[in-house]
Amino acid sequence: MSAGNDFRLGACEAPPAIISTYLGETMTAYLDEFRKSKAGKEYAPAVKTVDLGLDEIAPFTMPAEDRNRTSPFPYGGHRFEFRAVGSSQNVSLVNTVLCTIWADSFGHLADQIEAGGKPAEVAAAALDQHWKVIFNGNNYDEANQEALTKAGVWRIDSGVDSLQRLSDPKNVDLFSRHGVLNEKECKARTAVLLDHYSGTVEMEALCMVDMIKQHVIPAVVNAEVEGPHLSGLQAAAAKVEAGLSKMHGAADEYSKATAARELRLETMEAARDVCDKAEGDVPEDLWTLATYKELLFLDSHQGADAISD
Repeated sequence: MSAGNDFRLGACEAPPAIISTYLGETMTAYLDEFRKSKAGKEYAPAVKTVDLGLDEIAPFTMPAEDRNRTSPFPYGGHRFEFRAVGSSQNVSLVNTVLCTIWADSFGHLADQIEAGGKPAEVAAAALDQHWKVIFNGNNYDEANQEALTKAGVWRIDSGVDSLQRLSDPKNVDLFSRHGVLNEKECKARTAVLLDHYSGTVEMEALCMVDMIKQHVIPAVVNAEVEGPHLSGLQAAAAKVEAGLSKMHGAADEYSKATAARELRLETMEAARDVCDKAEGDVPEDLWTLATYKELLFLDSHQGADAISD
């Protein structure tokens, strides 16, 4: 989790914060048959023929596993894909956590087998116990999200709360048992991640206040449309500044990050709505920030000289 991913998870073509896995019909049917029969057989993935309709490229076959972009852990044929990492995040800690989980799970299975359990029965029992995480439907559907949550599938919607989990006693015990991180290291990383979250929000909030005061309000005044907008813009800037003060007065990293999350996802979002409404009433030549049209069609607004430069 990061400050940017608080916007992304659950929207913008990203999976919601529900840790389920999408296996597709073929793999799901294979595992379902195995857990019921406890008789293993080689997995034979279905294939499909792709014909591009080009004489230069002959038709070819490829795995027919389903692709689903609404799950954090979709199976895409020969691999599982973890789709929840933000574009600005370093994947080292993510991989550390995932690999520790896998090692612990394999160790749990190995302990049962070494104690005399039959491998097929141990594996089938594990599938039975955790079958609820397999979900091949639309994870964007709110009704499906509610059903998964009621079934007990793990879900944390707050990025700050997810960062705090790194120092939970059960997770400290997990990392300590495998010699990955000790308690002091888990708590230190938690503090750093929370501080990084707060710092990111702080920079963006300060930038927003500057943009409102130095660009949006002057543009509204110059356009002589301040009547319906000026008081709202001034109040929005004041609320963002109040949120920053609340962050600065927080007692610890967690409290500061919690205040930062509220500032970014609530106060700053509300301020953005006020600015958007003002932009709609200000003529383009008086609006000193890039307009949405310019951002969406950048090349067509730069001119030939700017493009060649």
